[in-house]
Amino acid sequence: MTTRHGVRGTEHTDDHAARHDDGADRRYGREPAVTEALPAPRMTRCPSRTRAAVGVLALGSVYALLVRPRLLRWGASDDELESPFPGADLVPGGVRTATMAVTIDAPPSRVWPWLVQMGTDRGGWYSWDLLDNFGCRSADRIHPEWQEIDLGDRFTAKPDGSQSWQVAALEPERFLALRMSLDLRGRQFDPAGRRPRRYTDSTWGFLLTELPGRRTRLLVSGYWALRPRGLQHLVSVAVLEPAHWVMQTRQFANLKRRAQAPAGQAEPEAPAGHACIAATPRPPRSAGRRA
Repeated sequence: MTTRHGVRGTEHTDDHAARHDDGADRRYGREPAVTEALPAPRMTRCPSRTRAAVGVLALGSVYALLVRPRLLRWGASDDELESPFPGADLVPGGVRTATMAVTIDAPPSRVWPWLVQMGTDRGGWYSWDLLDNFGCRSADRIHPEWQEIDLGDRFTAKPDGSQSWQVAALEPERFLALRMSLDLRGRQFDPAGRRPRRYTDSTWGFLLTELPGRRTRLLVSGYWALRPRGLQHLVSVAVLEPAHWVMQTRQFANLKRRAQAPAGQAEPEAPAGHACIAATPRPPRSAGRRA
């Protein structure tokens, strides 16, 4: 009883004080104070830019941690990654690029002829022809007229001959290194002479190892230098590595099919020969033949 009356008394006193304050406000010409409830806080949505940044960061993390390590060593064993790759002395200041490998069920003597006839004006590159061979279909048979190569020979990379890969190292049926040296405007320069301030200089190497059972282990790697040096890692991660993986894995598949086909005929149902003939290449002005 006491508690109930006490509560009622308190409520009555508070109500009386509130009416007294309102009366005083009106008596002195003031409007009574109106107490409004504060609005409930709203949950703000994450801005679209923030969501996009989070998404890009997440994708970048997945690529860096899960995808990129596989691209850099596609098909290669730990021993192949750790073993020195030939040609390290060809590109001053160069760093080793991705190391990729494939096993071909044919001896090196049947793989080598496909490699030495590469070139836009010759057998093509056996990869995505629309991307790297200007729509010309890569050769599907061995051409005897393209089998003799020497140091300094050039495998044309563009139909007009303005860019080409130079044979920089050669050990028949064992190792082939191709080298391309360009300034950042895409003009070829002689790596033995004066270098431009901004350039890219790289090798593309093919190492063949004979395995038991008349098989071949084909290991592809190389060395690359880019100036300005500060751009090299960014360009490598963002452009070179994924592009090289796309083209090299395609070349592996096509080389494997060609070398394993009976009598060097990769696709018996396809017409033999090159689908189109490239223009006669013109050597770069500063290009010199290496003895």
